[in-house]
Amino acid sequence: ACNKPEIKETGAKIKYFDLKGYFAKEAAKLTMLNPVVNKTVTHNGASESKNIAIKAWKQELNLFTESDINKPAWRNSYKVTITPDSIVYTATEPDLKTRRITIVKNGESISAVYILNSTHNFLYSTTDQLTYLPGKSYSIQKEQHVKIIGDNNYQIKGNFNDGR
Repeated sequence: ACNKPEIKETGAKIKYFDLKGYFAKEAAKLTMLNPVVNKTVTHNGASESKNIAIKAWKQELNLFTESDINKPAWRNSYKVTITPDSIVYTATEPDLKTRRITIVKNGESISAVYILNSTHNFLYSTTDQLTYLPGKSYSIQKEQHVKIIGDNNYQIKGNFNDGR
């Protein structure tokens, strides 16, 4: 892991959507609301579901937070496409892990966040598809192919039961 200073510590202006800040607020809100979640974990086709109250939302949403693209070195590494109801950030450099972030808005509020992460090298390839629908659900779908070992796929899906 790199020990580069955070944007806020360097005083640099955030250029792209503040994914890290958004999910910190969502984690705090979910911790306060403490909703019951119907969580399904699927690993290589075998699924298990249960209703749980998640205690550590910051960790639960960590892959979303880690997809933040506001790094000083990446200030010009994403193409920004703005439409009336969405903002799409698309990586312009092939070695960037976060390939695309789509923020869907309904007026001023965010109705969906979609993230595509991908890493490929000669030993393995990994693709993550992350979806967050505030107050409704979240999902993390990971596909890995490792030479010699083979494929490993899993999905985590959480549905908020009480509509919060």
